Amino acid sequence: MKVLVLNCGSSSLKFQLLDVDPQGVAPDRTLARGLVDNIGATALLRYEAEGRKVIRESADVLEHKIAVEKSVGLLTREDAGVIHERTEIEAVGHRIVHGGERFKESVRIDDDVLDGIEDCFDLAPLHNPPNVKGYRAAREILPQVPQVAVFDTSFHQTMPPQAYLYALPYVLYQRHGIRRYGFHGTSHRFVSRRLAALLGRAPDDPGLRLITCHLGNGCSVAAIRGGRSQDTSMGFTPLEGLVMGSRSGDLDPAIVLHVMAKEELGAGELNALLNKHSGLLGVSGVSNDMRALLEAEAKGDERARLAVDVFAYRLRKYIAAYVGALGGVDGLAFAGGIGENAPVVRERAVRGLEAVGITIDAGRNREAVVGREAEITSGGTVGARVFVVPTNEELLIARDTARLVAGLPAE
Repeated sequence: MKVLVLNCGSSSLKFQLLDVDPQGVAPDRTLARGLVDNIGATALLRYEAEGRKVIRESADVLEHKIAVEKSVGLLTREDAGVIHERTEIEAVGHRIVHGGERFKESVRIDDDVLDGIEDCFDLAPLHNPPNVKGYRAAREILPQVPQVAVFDTSFHQTMPPQAYLYALPYVLYQRHGIRRYGFHGTSHRFVSRRLAALLGRAPDDPGLRLITCHLGNGCSVAAIRGGRSQDTSMGFTPLEGLVMGSRSGDLDPAIVLHVMAKEELGAGELNALLNKHSGLLGVSGVSNDMRALLEAEAKGDERARLAVDVFAYRLRKYIAAYVGALGGVDGLAFAGGIGENAPVVRERAVRGLEAVGITIDAGRNREAVVGREAEITSGGTVGARVFVVPTNEELLIARDTARLVAGLPAE
């Protein structure tokens, strides 16, 4: 089944066309992928497909509907396309960031589901509205094609109350839904299922205890038992948890009030400070990109080194905490741009975790091939086995979409 996967941001559209087997028998294939960036002005388009030259173009793209139209046009264009007619697209899968407490799994979109997604606008004001714009555009451009919503938050809806509740007056949860929701759920679900397979275990084995680390510009960790999320580092918003590219992660909430008073900041300015100017960027003063920080560290930049150390230390604490939450761990996976490509970060993150059964082989860690699965523990390791597992959220969205359209449950 040919599935178009759309991930609409406020000013961007990422898309992929995949050929997937709902039964999971035939191998899955990514036929094409692309990005439309800077929607609302002169946008940059990048597109690559099997057996085709990479295309880079600019065009006036004033709204998401035009971005979706141009994406579908590239898929069918004579010099670039991988399908002859848009009618070959059999389903569309949409990444939807927030499903609140209502959506615990992927669903086909109808008017009732759309109302539910819009009800979550207050919980994800920067993400759900453009996600819905992408859906409305796809429905208009491909009116006969079934559409599916796959939620970032749904995987974490299995967390128990002691993990998702904050120690605030309970009425705030009842009135406003103030609780930990967690994000990156599609990535954690994909990586945990793949990690289970690498361990030779069924993903829903009730005794299987996994920790997955999604490390990119945004970062999160999840504790998973029997294929079900038990805890995760992101919370009511994606700001909580690990140090990230430009997000602060965990901090004393009283700092917010103190800084607002001392710097005379309004709510909008403070929001920008915590989300856009903190994290690796804020500590280092160099970059939010781990690659740039590691290069600067190698040249003797002490604040770059400090930023990397803070990042790794916070990650190490979360891993250790989740070993305790799970009562042990069988497998640990690193995914995302940093997790897959930065051996030195992986090494620093597990340094000192021998006491909880986590070690890695230094040689295997250094030699792990970028973009490929690799075990970085030694053969015969007693304790947790540690892997690099490239994530593929688009493939998971496509698989869920294909299965639901075929009348099967999501994975």
